[in-house]
Amino acid sequence: MSIFEIGMLACFGASWPFNVMKTYRTKSARGKSFMFLWLIFIGYVSGTLHKIYFNYDHVIWLYVFNGVMVAIDLSLAYTYLFRERKDEPLAEAAGK
Repeated sequence: MSIFEIGMLACFGASWPFNVMKTYRTKSARGKSFMFLWLIFIGYVSGTLHKIYFNYDHVIWLYVFNGVMVAIDLSLAYTYLFRERKDEPLAEAAGK
C-alpha cells in the first residue's frame, strides 16, 4: 500500500462530490467534457481491477468510491444534456 496512492485518491475523492453537487445544482451539462469523465472513469475501473487481481488491499475502496462519484456525475450530465437538447427546439420556437 502506497501513501502516495492513498494521497492521490483521497484528494480526488474529496473533489468529486463537489463536482457532482455542482452538476446537480446547475442542472446543466454545459462545460462538461464527457471524454475527460469517461477517461477518468475507465482509469478508476482499471485501478480497481488491478487491486482485485494483482495487489488487493484496502485502497480498493478509494478507487470504488471515486469511480462511483464519476459514474454519478456522468449520469447526471447525460440526463441534463438530453433534457437540454430536447428543450432546444422549444426555446428556438418561442424566440421566433
